[in-house]
Amino acid sequence: MRTFTYAERPDLAARTGEIEDTLPEFVGYGATLLEHWGKLRPELPELQLILWDEDQDIVVGHARTLPAREAYGLPGGIDDMLETWFGDGGPPQPDVLSAMIAVVDRRRHGEGLSRLLLEAMRDLARDAGFSSLIAPVRPTWKERYPLIAMERYAWWTRSDGLPFDPWLRVHARLGAELLEVCPASMTVEGSSTEWEGWTGMAFPEDGDYVVPGALVPVVFCDGRGTYVEPNVWMRHPA
Repeated sequence: MRTFTYAERPDLAARTGEIEDTLPEFVGYGATLLEHWGKLRPELPELQLILWDEDQDIVVGHARTLPAREAYGLPGGIDDMLETWFGDGGPPQPDVLSAMIAVVDRRRHGEGLSRLLLEAMRDLARDAGFSSLIAPVRPTWKERYPLIAMERYAWWTRSDGLPFDPWLRVHARLGAELLEVCPASMTVEGSSTEWEGWTGMAFPEDGDYVVPGALVPVVFCDGRGTYVEPNVWMRHPA
């Protein structure tokens, strides 16, 4: 199993369609993501990663990172970092590298591949001269507890003292420190028709809805649904 940057292996970067994603469809429809996410590949290929199973010649995972600035506090989350870097004001002077996403093919879960992606992102941070890698982590089991505040859920632990959530636990085992909750990492808005297409659910009236894959309820008002996703900030020493 090997990791490469998009710059090193553009041929593999072009094969991300081989990965069976685990994220719910609606997360790809945030206005900020739609505007800026596609710029990571062409503008910062040296900071995007591919995980390649060389024995089977299959791309089994990918990860995205983005330089950020935290001199005056942690960024606002995924939307904020994308808008700050790619927006009209021009990129800031970065002092940290942030993970944006890490995805392993759902058919290869349980093989420890997510750890390889995290280690590779940490190496990117070190090689770029940053002292740490920060990450707005999307806890994998939070969708099971959408009515529990992230401020409570993030600090749940098992009897061994490690985080209750499996994805937070992977980070912790690699030495990451849990910092704080990122309350509004990204926002997705859409009409009830759009949400029905993304989720397969019906939304007959305004109100709060528990949606599969959502970490918190989707709030409908005047026929439009708004989802504001909280994440959890963690820090890896590079």
